[in-house]
Amino acid sequence: MSQAAAKADLNPATGTGNAPRHVAIIMDGNGRWAKKRLLPRVAGHKQGVEAARRTVRAAGDLGIEVLTLYAFSSENWRRPATEIGDLMGLLRRFIVDDIDELADAGVRLRVIGDYRALAPDIVSLIEAAITRTAANTRTTLVIALNYGAQNEMVRAIRSLAADAVAGRIDPEAIADADVEARLDTSDLPPLDLLIRTSGEKRLSNFLLWQAAYAELMFVDTLWPDFDHAALAAAIGQFGRRERRFGGL
Repeated sequence: MSQAAAKADLNPATGTGNAPRHVAIIMDGNGRWAKKRLLPRVAGHKQGVEAARRTVRAAGDLGIEVLTLYAFSSENWRRPATEIGDLMGLLRRFIVDDIDELADAGVRLRVIGDYRALAPDIVSLIEAAITRTAANTRTTLVIALNYGAQNEMVRAIRSLAADAVAGRIDPEAIADADVEARLDTSDLPPLDLLIRTSGEKRLSNFLLWQAAYAELMFVDTLWPDFDHAALAAAIGQFGRRERRFGGL
């Protein structure tokens, strides 16, 4: 992809050029937000859901085409069962309570990761929401559930290997585009900007292939405090960066 093709037009909502089409966020800091306030961790997760709601609305207002949120990783199963139960309950409530607003706002829902391994009722809610919003075009909200980038790449490699063994493809002819076509994000625009909240500076197995030339931002704001202004500031900073994609 050329540098020119990767750059978007001026974003009137932020006054910056080189506006990102696809923004992803590692939503980190719910537990620390709660701890600072002497509250249980679930209180932080509840406020994190509110931050997600604000951010989805802000993405539409700011002209972001795709917003990807890292909601539950494949490694999060290592957390205490009570916390996993709280997170799954909040996910159910988010889908039930917010699907009308998402649909009316023109938001298309997509899910990446092995979400079908979740509880059957959650899977049914997710698939109904995906179907209901499939024709929407204002913003695509991608939720990463039971997602791990290494597993995603392994699945892509296995798929290519199976085709090579069956003689459907030549292994020597496999290119980057062939791998990208097998990823969960194959129908989405390239990732432009990846934000992690809470001050931590790592990708935590999130969109590793897709982040190869994305701009990375690590902000100190804890996720429950993230809002329209924080997203607009990140987009403004993105617009001031020069993206060379390995060139000069």
